[in-house]
Parts: sequence; structure tokens; C-alpha cells
Amino acid sequence: MDIQQITQQVEIESVIVRQILAEVEKIIVGQRGLLDRMLIGLLCDGHLLLEGLPGLAKTTAVKTLATAIKTSFQRIQFTPDLLPADILGTQIYRPDNGSFEIKKGPIFNNIILADEINRAPAKVQSALLEAMQERQVTIGGQTFILENPFLVLATQNPIEQEGTYPLPEAQIDRFMLKIKVDYPSSEEEKEIMNRVYAEAAENISGVVEVSDIDSARAVMRSIHMEEKITDYIVQLSGATRNPGNFGLDIGSMISYGASPRASIWLGIAARAHAFLSGRGYVTPQDVKSMAPDVLRHRIILSYEAEAEGKTTDDLIEVLLERIEVP
Repeated sequence: MDIQQITQQVEIESVIVRQILAEVEKIIVGQRGLLDRMLIGLLCDGHLLLEGLPGLAKTTAVKTLATAIKTSFQRIQFTPDLLPADILGTQIYRPDNGSFEIKKGPIFNNIILADEINRAPAKVQSALLEAMQERQVTIGGQTFILENPFLVLATQNPIEQEGTYPLPEAQIDRFMLKIKVDYPSSEEEKEIMNRVYAEAAENISGVVEVSDIDSARAVMRSIHMEEKITDYIVQLSGATRNPGNFGLDIGSMISYGASPRASIWLGIAARAHAFLSGRGYVTPQDVKSMAPDVLRHRIILSYEAEAEGKTTDDLIEVLLERIEVP
């Protein structure tokens, strides 16, 4: 299939995206970057980590997205006393017939909102993250495959807040994107206030079937990507591991660079970004747009960088500025 044909397919399939956005925007004011990233996660079948202070509509955005798609949704509030069985499910003994019955937990839904994931201890986090990776759950020796789509959208408060357990690097790497949720603009905040005061409760309806998402995914994965763009992605990831090889003087700022998983996800995310832009081919700008969300949680800063107040976003900016664009 040539690029023109792929572009025509993209135009046909992107109607789904517009339908979802139209529904979600009945409730959510602004936050277009967040909504686009959530759609990219859905198209790429990748889990998302949302970071932002309380009250920025993270939970509302996830819930609204789930309602717009005809799928099941479950919110799990993470707390320090949560147990793995509270998420995965457990075996219950039935004294009347002397047998054990499996009671499935809330993980058995299509879209999971793991609220404040970093408030739960490591054992609970790893139970969820294993389900995310394997897309299956074992309870009492029985293995259950999780339904498609299975998407975990986890929210976390900034680490500085009290009562948080930071996610280990190996677990955080399982999230496709880490999205920073910011405050709304003054106009958006005013609109939010007006909507709340007017008590205009919009009804959201399911406008898209799971089969529609599957066909959109198939088209998205067929989007053309030149070899030189693949090389560019590999260079970006490689520069986080060995900055000196690329003439970058940020080696002392990085303890560990991004894993090959970063390159894989960046390629898929760039295709999804092209899909949302209505194109049948990937441009370097698609890669640049997605690089911060894919890389920011995969670069581990050194003590020196932290002492200087540098963030991973600062280093990604240097990479995007200095590495030659094809």
C-alpha cells in the first residue's frame, strides 16, 4: 500500500478519534495535550502514567474517555493498606459444598484507573504491573487472560508529597508514556467555573465500539516510517546512554539511559501522532513531539543533576536540539 492509500485509510479511521474527542470535550475543558496522549495510549495499546497535583481533572478525563468507548471501567484508589488480592481477586471458601470459588478483582475491566498508584506499597504496585506486562492474572493456580482492550491509566502525585512510595525504575519503564498534567489557562479555568456553577451535567454516551479501535490500530501500525527516522529514534535513545558519542556534555547528569523499550514505544507513538494528524507517514516532528513523554521516566538523573536542579525534561530538550534531524 502506498503512502497516499495509507493516508486515505487514516482519514477514514480518524473519524473514531474525532467522535471520542467530541464526547470527552463535553466534560473536559482544555487539557488537549492530555486527551491526545490518552488517545495515543489507546491506539498503541500502551499504559499511561499521569503526574500532576490533585484537582487537575486527571480522574475525570480517564473516566470520561472510558464512557465514550463502549467498554468497562474501574477506578482503584491506591492506599497504604491495600493488598494484592484487593486488585487481582481471591479464592473464597464455600462451606456449603466444600469448594473454593474464584472472586475476580477490579483488574478484570477494560480501562483501569489506578489512582495515586504511588500511595500503595511495593507488593501491590508489582501485582498491578505484572498484570499490565503479562496481560494475565493468576489466582489460586488458575490463570485468567485479561480482555482487550486492557489499558491502565495510573495517576501519581509528585514525589515530594507526603505518604508516597516512589515506583521502582523497572516498574515505571512498563508505562508507555509519562504525561505531565498542568494547570489550566485563565480562560479555561473561568470556563470550568462557569460550567460547574451552571450545573450543566452533560450526558456522555458510548460512541465507539472496541472493534472500531482495533481497525484504527491496524491502520495506525501500517503508517509509513522511513529508515532514516528509525535511525533518528535509535540515536535519541542511544544519546541518553552514551551522550559523549554524540558530542553532548551531559554524561555526568545521567546515571542510566533509556532502555530499548523506549525506542520501540517512540516509534509506535510517532506513528500514532501521525495518525492523529491525519497523515500516512511519520515526520521527524512526530518523533520530537512524543520524545519527552516516552523518555522522561526512562532517564535516571545523577546526584549532580539533582543538585543542580536539572530535570529529565531539560536533558531531553538538549537531545532534541543537538541531535541532527533527518
